[in-house]
Amino acid sequence: MSEAFISVASPETLVRLFGTCDQHVRKIRETLGVRISARGSRIHVQGDAEAVHHATQVLELLQLHVDQYGVITAEDVARTLAEVQNGQRGGPYPPIEVYLGRRIRPRTPGQAAYVKAIRDYDIVLCTGPAGTGKTYLAVAMAVSALKSGQVRKIVLARPAVEAGESLGYLPGDLEAKIHPYLRPLLDALHEMMDREMIRRFTAEDLIEVIPLAYMRGRTLNQAFMILDEAQNTSVGQMKMFLTRMGVGSKIVASGDITQIDLPPHMQSGLVDALGRLRGIPGLAAVELTRADIVRHPLVQAIVDAYEDHPEGKGRRKEKGQ
Repeated sequence: MSEAFISVASPETLVRLFGTCDQHVRKIRETLGVRISARGSRIHVQGDAEAVHHATQVLELLQLHVDQYGVITAEDVARTLAEVQNGQRGGPYPPIEVYLGRRIRPRTPGQAAYVKAIRDYDIVLCTGPAGTGKTYLAVAMAVSALKSGQVRKIVLARPAVEAGESLGYLPGDLEAKIHPYLRPLLDALHEMMDREMIRRFTAEDLIEVIPLAYMRGRTLNQAFMILDEAQNTSVGQMKMFLTRMGVGSKIVASGDITQIDLPPHMQSGLVDALGRLRGIPGLAAVELTRADIVRHPLVQAIVDAYEDHPEGKGRRKEKGQ
């Protein structure tokens, strides 16, 4: 019989760790076959040595999760248990420092590898299903780089291919027409900066959120450039975006290659780049998977359903997939 003690930061943290009616700690007990109890500011774990080691890892990682996000869901507990048992968990992962006093941490090994690639390489191409943090983590890294002075400008771009010919029929001026397609990028920014800061940085040209077409003909030095929904670029558009890179700049292009909205005859620029540019020094390709989904538990179930049933995949398979 082995045992371990874990210090807890506060009574509130302990309540969140245990969950309503002890649901979280009960899941850990049942999965690992350990006994868990709490006294004062310490958690006591008893059981076989390996099970106690795993339970301790799980509880410590969940305590870090509480510190960052304030809450724990049943999905967080299940995912952490699975990762610890499979030896995949390398956390706690280094945080990303942004504004508003926030520190954002990758939540899965795949996300940690993605963030590390962004730190280590000048160009990162990332693919993965919905909910894996492709856009959110890239924006966090861009905000962190701006905050620390590593870059002088953030450029967030997105193709408006979903609009097709209907764009001209939308109400309002050009800015009003394209705003819905840029909203996901703005949503990510609003979690890391307050509205006044975003407004001021935008006015001072430190942050630019634009349709991809507006990048043509420019060279951007000391800029952090993010291309969201990159699977919906043509080969020419992807080449145009990547060649905007100037001295001291970084590029992240991300997308879900199972959700391509281009005409059937058109090759995806992201798929093409993954094959054409792989192996070039200074460029990294990262593939996130269903295991990296951190949205509502139903998102992973939905992605699983579409991937497990070929007739439900919707769009076509691109060449080279």
